[in-house]
Amino acid sequence: MQPDDGYRLLVRNVRDYGVFLLDPAGHIISWNIGAERIKGYHEEEILGKHFSVFYPPEDIADGKPERELRKAIADGRVEDEGWRLRKDGTRFWANVVITALFDDTGKLRGFGKIIRDMTDRRMDDEALRASEERFRLLVQGVRDYGIFMLDRTGHIISWNIGAERIKGYREQEILGKHFSVFYPPEDIADGKPERELREAIADGRLEDEGWRLRKDGTRFWANVVITALWDDTGKLRGFGKVTRDMTERRNAEATLTERRRLLSHLVEAQELERRRIAWDVHDDSIQAMVAVGMRLQLLAARLPEEQRTVAAQLEESVRASVGRLRSLVVHLRPTAIDVHGLVPALTGYLTDVVAGWGFEADLSTAGLTTEPQTATAITIFRICQEALSNVRKHADAARVDLRLSTRDGGTLVRVHDDGRGFPNSVTPEKNRHFGLIEMRERAETAGGWWSVTSSPGNGTTVQFWLPNPPASAGDGS
Repeated sequence: MQPDDGYRLLVRNVRDYGVFLLDPAGHIISWNIGAERIKGYHEEEILGKHFSVFYPPEDIADGKPERELRKAIADGRVEDEGWRLRKDGTRFWANVVITALFDDTGKLRGFGKIIRDMTDRRMDDEALRASEERFRLLVQGVRDYGIFMLDRTGHIISWNIGAERIKGYREQEILGKHFSVFYPPEDIADGKPERELREAIADGRLEDEGWRLRKDGTRFWANVVITALWDDTGKLRGFGKVTRDMTERRNAEATLTERRRLLSHLVEAQELERRRIAWDVHDDSIQAMVAVGMRLQLLAARLPEEQRTVAAQLEESVRASVGRLRSLVVHLRPTAIDVHGLVPALTGYLTDVVAGWGFEADLSTAGLTTEPQTATAITIFRICQEALSNVRKHADAARVDLRLSTRDGGTLVRVHDDGRGFPNSVTPEKNRHFGLIEMRERAETAGGWWSVTSSPGNGTTVQFWLPNPPASAGDGS
């Protein structure tokens, strides 16, 4: 086989490219299997026809086929991408190269044409462009976040409406400026903008909260995320920056923190006063009443029979008063909590007070491995008191289970009753008379959380968690 024969066989059998020849006037004089696959014509159908048969009507009207041949003659070749027609009239997106063929004397012998079906690639490109456009419109339309891009040196190269709303700059005012314009003087002096870019490069992203400046010089508290953007070769192309104005949230958190601080001081002062009164009642009033009761007993033994009944009645009244005073002391501040800790205090409360409320109460402390400090213990005791009081008033329960366990560096408490329950739509805000808000605020003021779940006929579960502060922080309440 001669080299020319091998070349012809190669060209004829190429399937991914249409390769064919045109005479000097543009008529088809050869055809390969790739051209048949792409365009749909068999060789005997297409030979001798003008290549303009592949062009849409609008291109023929515009003279595009002839213009491409002239350009190929002038420049040696022409490359084009555009719509072409198959035999069945359907369109496909083609990449076309037309090469002018000259003999050794410089005479034009015809044209070589190579065509490739790029429809799938075009569709992918169009889908990508559409996706990028949708993403661009999305980013541009976001109002709650400032989203913009920086070049590799930190200069702003894109800007969205959210950034304009938050920072006050219009796009034409800010493009090209360095992003350090948003930082207060003390941060610039400290080199914070450049340091944040270096950290974003090293770690891929950086998140920060701090003061930033608006165009008018006012400050706002911002949450900022800077992401380093790399291309497929690993080259840094710039940075994406997302900014959110968190001033209102920060102010609300500061207000809440101050409110909780004041409430904490108030609760602490209240507990100190309760402890003082409880100890005074326990040490003075109760002891004195007990002594009176003992003397009445002695006196009754010496009195005539007819007067003993009166003395016994007086002694019984004293005993009842002592009982009421002890209940008052437990309500104010159980002395056992200062002397022995939380568990004995709760045990005594269940035995001495709750036992008379008409339901069985069980306390489990098997999972409690760390005894809460006094301040935390008082809060746990108070919330349990309120929860048990709710059961007594509203639940119509036969049993209540209290579970205390050490969890996540704190104390987890679960109070569950088997009573009538209430709809889960009941919230602390809607049901102040249940004392739900008071329980939640006590827990949150102590740095913990509180929740209640219930449903009609399935009882109610109050659950809360309080952190265990260091011993020095918890003593002396």
